[in-house]
Amino acid sequence: MIITLIASVYIANAQTLDDYLMQAAENNPGLKASYLEFEAALQKSAQVKAIPDLALSFGYFVSPVETRVGPQRAKFSLVQMFPWFGTNGTKENAIEFNAQAKYHEFLDRKHELYYLVKKAYYPIMELNEHISWQEENLEILNTYKRLSTTSFSNGKGAMVDVIRVDIMIDNANTEVQLLQDRLKPLQVAFNRLLNRPDSMPVVVQDISNVTPFNKRFSVDSLIANNPRLQAIELNIQAASAMEETANKQGLPTFGVGLDYVIVGERTDLDVPDNGKNAFMPMVTMSLPLFRKKYNASIKEAQLTQSALSQKKLDVTNNLVSSYEDGFYNFNKSLELLELYDVQIQKTEQAIDLLYSAYSNSGKDFEEVLRMEQQLLKYNMSKSTAIKDLYISEARLDYLTAKPN
Repeated sequence: MIITLIASVYIANAQTLDDYLMQAAENNPGLKASYLEFEAALQKSAQVKAIPDLALSFGYFVSPVETRVGPQRAKFSLVQMFPWFGTNGTKENAIEFNAQAKYHEFLDRKHELYYLVKKAYYPIMELNEHISWQEENLEILNTYKRLSTTSFSNGKGAMVDVIRVDIMIDNANTEVQLLQDRLKPLQVAFNRLLNRPDSMPVVVQDISNVTPFNKRFSVDSLIANNPRLQAIELNIQAASAMEETANKQGLPTFGVGLDYVIVGERTDLDVPDNGKNAFMPMVTMSLPLFRKKYNASIKEAQLTQSALSQKKLDVTNNLVSSYEDGFYNFNKSLELLELYDVQIQKTEQAIDLLYSAYSNSGKDFEEVLRMEQQLLKYNMSKSTAIKDLYISEARLDYLTAKPN
């Protein structure tokens, strides 16, 4: 039991974001369903390749038909029908295009899943960082409480300074508790994406320094690589193949067959081939004279192609808009990070000066506390900006179908 517990803790601590992405790809039920839909689409190919089943019929003459060689007792008929030349080929093309479209829909679902996992992962990372900053803030406030108490005892400070610190300590304790309470629903949402128990711990990496880099892609690259657009294009080709199929289905179908007639012997007369059973080869053809259903099938395929073309244009417009918005948010987060770095540096310098002045005179204690809280705000805002940067990057990766 102990060994198992140690092993599970070791595995949990060894988790990285890439590990979580792999687990999501292997376990997420939505992604599994998407892949099974692709495999199911592949099975349709074998169905359209098959020719129609043989038609076997049997007839019994209640009143035998008399012939020169004897009375006809019964008849067996076997017929094999064949579609017009190339009909099955166009059907198979449509099925293959549909299957390829399902595969690209699966790829899009996988990229979307990676984005959702990252979108759920980075807020946990941000929350842990905020808890860490609040706990550090508590330590600083407790230090200031001891300092203000000492200053009051020495006659340099006022009792109100001690009360101010107490109020801020109470606020900080509440903030820590609220942040810790917020952690559970975030972990549940993350674990659900990986299809694992809600109680599983989620180990996240520390927020590291972010190096600015340019993620700009051309619009042509965005359109060429996006699996959603590729899936729509394949569906257009499938609809085109179905239009060709509908045209061919409006042409005659033909078949070959054989009639086998069982003939009884004549008892009143001996003739050559008396009672000999008869074989009769046959050729059949269907004549599609009623054109309404075939014309409707052709029109349906044409309208489907037009609808898919409009859908492709709409998805393209939305992708370009989403990309521009994502790129704006990415650059915005980078600029905020640069701002917070400067503000943190200057605020730390101001705190050092104010702290030295208060240690000597016991004055401006309220300003020291205010600057400390301002520093806390900047540090937490920086963590949020890093989270926003990572999420913006993940969104751009999803839109451009960047492989993980």
